[in-house]
Amino acid sequence: MFQVFYPKEYVDSAYEISYEEWKKKGIRGVIFDIDNTLVPHGAPADRQAVELFAGLRALGMDTFLLSNNKEKRVASFAEAVGSKYLWKSGKPAGRGYEQAMKAMGTDRSTTLFVGDQLFTDVYGANRAGIPSVLVKPIDPKEEIQIVLKRYPEKLVLWEYEREKRRKRNG
Repeated sequence: MFQVFYPKEYVDSAYEISYEEWKKKGIRGVIFDIDNTLVPHGAPADRQAVELFAGLRALGMDTFLLSNNKEKRVASFAEAVGSKYLWKSGKPAGRGYEQAMKAMGTDRSTTLFVGDQLFTDVYGANRAGIPSVLVKPIDPKEEIQIVLKRYPEKLVLWEYEREKRRKRNG
């Protein structure tokens, strides 16, 4: 029932994903959300984010920041981490995901998406045919429209975890 919102993986942090394993699976480009995925809302890029993007480049992977935020916010973060970007991307619409893949020279089978929201980030990636990794939000302090979406997200995540347990226990 909720499968359109299910990520390929659900982990605690973007910084604990095994990008090397994804690379082995053919991933050549990673699209990231910024706020509450890489840093708290509105925070500048920190050392951890800069090192993550440098590490991905060292693996031979390209990166792209896909955000619904304003240009000033996204451009300054992108400059700090050395990534391509699109601001006011219109997630969950597929247009931004398509633009990101075109800019990275990747396609659905060679692109990964990482974000913290089911109804924008993961749903959009799923609609675009891109595997996604959902991460837990970094900071519980969020804008009211996001806080309100977190309640139905909990229901979807409960069902997602239940299905995963069922599959494991066969």
